[in-house]
Amino acid sequence: MPRRTATMLASTLMLIALLCAGVFIPVPYAEMSPGPTVNTLGEHDGEPVLQIEGRKTYPTDGHLNMTTVRVTSADYRMNLVEAVYGWLAHDNKVVPHDTLYPDGKTEEESTQENAEEFSQSQESAKVAALKELDVPVKSWVIVSTVVKGSPAEGRLHAGDVIKAVDGKKVAEPADVAELVTAHEPGEDVVFTIVPAAEQEAAEKEKRAPKKTEKVTITTATADDGGEKRAIVGISAGTDHTFPFSIDIKLADVGGPSAGLMFALGIYDKLTPGSLTGGRFVAGTGTIDDNGKVGPIGGIQMKTVGARDKGAEFFLTPADNCATAAKDVPDGLTLVEVKTLEDALGALEDIRAGDTADLPTCKAS
Repeated sequence: MPRRTATMLASTLMLIALLCAGVFIPVPYAEMSPGPTVNTLGEHDGEPVLQIEGRKTYPTDGHLNMTTVRVTSADYRMNLVEAVYGWLAHDNKVVPHDTLYPDGKTEEESTQENAEEFSQSQESAKVAALKELDVPVKSWVIVSTVVKGSPAEGRLHAGDVIKAVDGKKVAEPADVAELVTAHEPGEDVVFTIVPAAEQEAAEKEKRAPKKTEKVTITTATADDGGEKRAIVGISAGTDHTFPFSIDIKLADVGGPSAGLMFALGIYDKLTPGSLTGGRFVAGTGTIDDNGKVGPIGGIQMKTVGARDKGAEFFLTPADNCATAAKDVPDGLTLVEVKTLEDALGALEDIRAGDTADLPTCKAS
């Protein structure tokens, strides 16, 4: 065989071997890509996304689209060829697997966490929208979760209302942690609670809870590697009673990032006129009960997904602006927002056609 032919054959075989290795060798990466975007003012799977009963609502038009990111599953093992393709693809992003699934988190654990965050974001969106409308909302501090194997397991339960700790009333979830960590590990802390079942019954019967209990728990030492402190093994949160029914119907979505767009959709349906003036506005951002907008992940995937669907404007959390502005899809204006009030102000300018002075995102 001539030397040149042999060399070409060897090179071809080597290339085939490398390609095979690239296909079969897993790499520790995951991929993010633009996900579905849904109009909070419209329908999804045949039913309205926002369903409000017991309060007058008004016609809306235009779009207030929430946006999502599609990610590979926790147990998916990307190969080298897929990783290289993802790195080269403009609209996708390849990231270390642990970025999306830290500490060996399973698919089931990630799904559960995302579902909990999504549920909390809906509650905060409702509260923020109603506060902006000066509609009273009743709130109280509850046990959100109980850590398995902790001192609180079997003593406190998710949904229990925390009235006081060591006789001191609590008004915010942060008050609970502050009062518990005032103890040394090994000391007793006394919770005054309304059991979850009693609270639920009281809400259904529209009455005040009749039963409270005192629960004494011996604190343990936090084992998170940080500063030595006392814990009981719960996370505290907030629950609410709304003066009318607000349901958000959107399955197969997780995480907290739709909070801002849900709040805007609720506000739009409860007020005369159109927030968008018929324009196509999309956006993202977490929201708290007071209307503060927080950052999210995958911002560049979301702007691409929004523009692909026809969005003209994208409401962008201030902390995501610099990253988003590095690669803005053609025809999309990124509007910086820090609060629900900021977003409402920007929408006022958009529907009036006065967009020259919108607070747009700038690359750092």
